[in-house]
Amino acid sequence: MDKTSTILPLEGSGLSVVRDGRVLLDVDHVKLGKQGVTCILGHNGAGKSLLLKVLSGLVKPDLGLVRWNGASIERADYKKFGYMKQNAVLLRRSAKANLEFPLLSFGWSKQDASTKADAALEKAGLTHITHSSARVLSGGERQRLSLARMLIVSPQIAILDEPTASLDPESTAAIEQTIKSLSGTGVPVILVTHNLNQARRLADNIIFLHQGKILSQQSSLSFFNNPECEEAKKFISE
Repeated sequence: MDKTSTILPLEGSGLSVVRDGRVLLDVDHVKLGKQGVTCILGHNGAGKSLLLKVLSGLVKPDLGLVRWNGASIERADYKKFGYMKQNAVLLRRSAKANLEFPLLSFGWSKQDASTKADAALEKAGLTHITHSSARVLSGGERQRLSLARMLIVSPQIAILDEPTASLDPESTAAIEQTIKSLSGTGVPVILVTHNLNQARRLADNIIFLHQGKILSQQSSLSFFNNPECEEAKKFISE
C-alpha cells in the first residue's frame, strides 16, 4: 500500500485461536471500518480483546485470514492504525515528550512535533501536565494522554480496549467526548466496553461475542431493543 491508501476495512475470515486445547476465538467472518462507533460487547473471556489483536495483526490466528483493504498486513501500514489498551503504557518522560515521540518516529522535525504536541495537549485539556512525568499522572490523566498520543498521528481507524475502565466520572466523560468528536470526523471507532450505559451513549453498531463466537452484529438501537440471540438478551438484562 502507498502512503495515501486506506487500510480499511479490517476483515477476518475463518479465524480460530486455540490455546491448550481450548478454543478462544472461532469467528466465521467479521469486518471493521464502518463509520461511527462500533462497540464490541460480551462477558469476560468472550474473546473481545483477542479479536481486536488478531484483526490488528498483533496476534496471529491458528487458522484463518486477516486482510486490510483486501491485502495482507504490511508493517509499513501500522502507522495508519490507532490502538489503545486498557492500561496506558507511557514513556518515562514528560507528557509532552510522550506526544512528540510518535511524530518524531514518523519523521517530523523537532519543532513541528513540539508545536503539534502543544496543540494536542490543549485540545485534550491537559496543558497542566505538559512538563509532568508520565509516572506521576493520575489514572485518568494517563488514559487521556494515551488517547491523545494515539490520535496525534491521525490514524485511519481507532481501536479502544476498555479505555475508561476504573476511571473517575470526569475522566470518563472527557474520553467519551473525544470519542464522539473523533467519530464525527469520519474516523471509525471500535470500542470494547463492559459498560452497557456507555455503549448506549456512544454506539452506532454492536458486535456481541459469546465464548469466542460472534452471535450478533446489529445497529445499537436494534441490539438493545431486539437482540438477535438469547445470550445477548441475558447479557443486557444482567
